[in-house]
Amino acid sequence: MLRPFLGRQDEADLVALRELVPSATAPLTLSADHLAAHPGHADRRIILGTMLPQAAPALVREDGEILVAMQTAVPGLDASRDIAGALLAALDAEPGTVIDAPAASSPRLVEQLPGGLAGLPGLAEVLDPAPLEITVHPGFGWWLPSSDGEDGPNQEVAAMLERANATVVPTARLTSVPAAYWCHPGDRWHLRWALPLAAPTSGNASGDGNVGVGAGGDVARSEEALLDALARLAAADRLTVGPGSRFVGFFRADGLVVPVWDLAADMAPEQIEEPTAALHAAYQEALADEAPLDPAQRRIRAGLVGRSLTLR
Repeated sequence: MLRPFLGRQDEADLVALRELVPSATAPLTLSADHLAAHPGHADRRIILGTMLPQAAPALVREDGEILVAMQTAVPGLDASRDIAGALLAALDAEPGTVIDAPAASSPRLVEQLPGGLAGLPGLAEVLDPAPLEITVHPGFGWWLPSSDGEDGPNQEVAAMLERANATVVPTARLTSVPAAYWCHPGDRWHLRWALPLAAPTSGNASGDGNVGVGAGGDVARSEEALLDALARLAAADRLTVGPGSRFVGFFRADGLVVPVWDLAADMAPEQIEEPTAALHAAYQEALADEAPLDPAQRRIRAGLVGRSLTLR
């Protein structure tokens, strides 16, 4: 689906966890409607993570704790419904179970549903609507249960964890603006910022009957308005996150626009908090400007679009 996480206040962060962030977690709370229908699930501890061992969709620890993954090996047609389906399967599974069933929205399964894709619940129905509290980790130590104790994992598990940790790109979530992530791949430093969009004014891009966030000071009413704002900032030399930074373009992921900046060498996350907050304020001003773009701004906008990519 174009915007699988439409209907969540934290849509931009969910996109980042699925597409940008190697290792992060967030505790999940089930929705009031789900708990009313399934009161036995009220005391379950559930953790959303970026990726699980063997790219499993979900697993249930021996103590009943549930881990659910944002990133899996074989996704279906709709990430939100896939994650919700893995969570619901884990809630009904026995302790010690790895959920390895096909994605809930895989084409083969969807074809067999009377209501098609619309008959599957998404995260907006299954989870409490409050935004997630995200913690970014330097590795995958959170895979291990606390019950491993001082002896730690066995040799096989330790080797698996070492291999997984070796793939992690250092990443940090900024605190000054939502859904912005500093990362340090190899000898480069980047800022990647998933920008929110208002819900469509007609129809529904998620197809699940949810209502997305409305347009606010930093929520573009459309992708067209968002790109206009970036072009205004670029024309005014304000599309920057501090000395030595360079805007390199944007990509689209799960229906959102994610601009990317190169940063000066050795720039730490805390060093870009203030310039990113200043850019956020400038972006809000640019979104509020509804005047037609001038010729220079239009040329810059065309260049931005020409350098864009779409993740599929």
